[in-house]
Amino acid sequence: MYATLNGCKIYYEVHGKDDGETIFFIHGGPGMSDSRGDTKTFAALGDKYRLVFLDNRGSGRSEEVPPYTHEQWTSDIDALREHLGVEQIHVLGGSYGGFLTLEYVLRFPERVKSIMLRDTAPNNKNSDLSKQKALDSKLPGINEEMLDRLFGGKVRSNEEFRDMIKAILPLYTVEFDEEVAEKQLNNIYFRYETHNYAFSVNKQSYDITDRLKEIQCPALVTVGIHDWVTPVECSEELAAGIPNNRYVKFENSGHSPHIEENEKYLELVRDFLAAV
Repeated sequence: MYATLNGCKIYYEVHGKDDGETIFFIHGGPGMSDSRGDTKTFAALGDKYRLVFLDNRGSGRSEEVPPYTHEQWTSDIDALREHLGVEQIHVLGGSYGGFLTLEYVLRFPERVKSIMLRDTAPNNKNSDLSKQKALDSKLPGINEEMLDRLFGGKVRSNEEFRDMIKAILPLYTVEFDEEVAEKQLNNIYFRYETHNYAFSVNKQSYDITDRLKEIQCPALVTVGIHDWVTPVECSEELAAGIPNNRYVKFENSGHSPHIEENEKYLELVRDFLAAV
């Protein structure tokens, strides 16, 4: 489905129990990710909850209409909440979607019942650690110049963006499946300009560490201990700063414990939400 929100056609889907409490799922990777992964991964929660998945502007099936700022993206999330007529929502955000989840709850605290953060961070200070982990992998196609341009938002084309993502994909999971990765690559809507703005502008100034104490709703903080791009240190900062949080580490996961340990992850989400 599409809704025109703040002058942009936004793609979204609603699944699950019509009268259940609503969970918004916020995807990561601006310009390369979208809601399709979460739609599949979290489908089982639809037996009890109303599930809302959206592609942020500039990503997936949504229109490419700048600006691609955190302020605009959180405004779009709230506009969709209003469009659907929901007073309060739970928000689950992974990776870059965790940045937006944190920005959203700080901007619209009265709209949020709880937040669930998966492999994300309150600032950008661990990017050098991420780059070093990538270089240490010695994977073909990974070098300092490429990482500097990818993390610095200086990608030159969608074709180059695809090549860069292909090179780093093996870093994301503990067990890498080349066939699955190839299918994943072929399904991505690459939008290098969205990525470039997010990484050259937004991420460079992103730091809400000092504001974590303002978050009053219950929070679930999760991380895979083998995560290279938002290492465990990032989630430890979140757990140290958010007053009312539950912090869980997944021992057999990289950046995607919701996929790598799906059953365990969904059970944790259910337990957390039941206690909210």
